[in-house]
Amino acid sequence: MQDILFLLLLLVVGIVAGFLNVMAGGGSAISLPLLIFLGLDSALANGTNRLAVFIQTIASIISFKQEKFFDIRTSLKLAAFALPGAVAGAVLAVKINNLLFQRVLAVFILGMLLTVLIPKTKNRVGPSRRKLPSWLIYPAMLTIGFVGGFHQVGIGFLMIGALSHMMGMDLVRINMHKAAVFFIYTIPAMVVFAWTDNINWKYGLILSAGNAIGGWWSAKIAVRRGEKAIRIVLAVAMFIMAAKLLLSF
Repeated sequence: MQDILFLLLLLVVGIVAGFLNVMAGGGSAISLPLLIFLGLDSALANGTNRLAVFIQTIASIISFKQEKFFDIRTSLKLAAFALPGAVAGAVLAVKINNLLFQRVLAVFILGMLLTVLIPKTKNRVGPSRRKLPSWLIYPAMLTIGFVGGFHQVGIGFLMIGALSHMMGMDLVRINMHKAAVFFIYTIPAMVVFAWTDNINWKYGLILSAGNAIGGWWSAKIAVRRGEKAIRIVLAVAMFIMAAKLLLSF
């Protein structure tokens, strides 16, 4: 009976985490602690969470495509630079703890929160506000891939910052590319965790079902409600996650 309750809790938490991951970021800040609470060590919890994120990205990509938001060429270009970093980060993640990284990430998120709360001149859903990305987006994606491979928590915020400030994209389009890029670079990262036996498939599949449901609905709400709704969810999620990370030490 207790095991069934734990699985139901995983499903519910997965729905919430999937919704936050697609709409803003920080959903893993909820799912990872739960996996650790259920008895998984940090590496095993990290790998199990990647399975859920992977399934979530598939559901959200399908949902975005149904809403006519799809740009595979740009997504592939961004993912190509993130892939090497993701592999290196995943290899490091199974060998080292990440306490220092969480502190740095918390401070960075608080800084990003200020930029998110400042409204932009144009708030519209449509083509990116700059036709060609700055060359800085490519080393930025390499870094994002490394951080994402090492520790998925908060990586959505980094992606939002990079695509917003370096490519001038609106938040709806950013979330579309975020889902596609995460799907691509999570594959090799997940292989590393699976190869080192750091995925609990039972918990991972239940969590994945929840993440998929939350991610699918989040993508639809993001497109239909627009950037204003995303900005509100993003600001709240960033504040909660930064506070959690800072108060955890």
